[in-house]
Amino acid sequence: MADEKQLDDKNLVARLRDPSECRKAFGDLIRLYSEPLYRHIRRMVQSHDDANDLLQNTFLKAWQNIENFRGEAKLSTWLYKIASNEAITHLEKERKRAGISLDDEEAHLVNLIASDTNIDGDELARKLREAIAALPEKQRLVFNMRYYDEMKYEQMSEILGTSVGALKASYHLAVKKIESFFERND
Repeated sequence: MADEKQLDDKNLVARLRDPSECRKAFGDLIRLYSEPLYRHIRRMVQSHDDANDLLQNTFLKAWQNIENFRGEAKLSTWLYKIASNEAITHLEKERKRAGISLDDEEAHLVNLIASDTNIDGDELARKLREAIAALPEKQRLVFNMRYYDEMKYEQMSEILGTSVGALKASYHLAVKKIESFFERND
């Protein structure tokens, strides 16, 4: 199955680079990756509108840079890297614009979660989102990619440029902090 997916990626990339196929292929790319990339971005930025804008930016950058995709990583890995970078850049700009320090980011994200009307879910799901928001940015990103996206550490390593061992340690620390959050807030 993994080999099939890799062949599909290679075929899709070839179609994206073919002037006669590129528009249809890009539509296929959007259909394949919109939902998982949206969820990935949304978990990082919390805002539905911002996530939609960043998803569009991600696809725009992919369209503009498909010729630079060397195929050394999977297409999905490349797209997740673009999406992650877009979200991180957005969060940094928002912090600067709002004058929020890294220490105050947790409170800002928790306020976004509390005021969000676009997310369904029970109290437990909201508390989990708050616990994740309380994590440092890197741990939050690693936790989301591993827990929600069920991404392998090797793929995360390619996306984030961090060793597998460091990612495992980040995930372990994130889980411990989330457990601690629930113990304190029971």
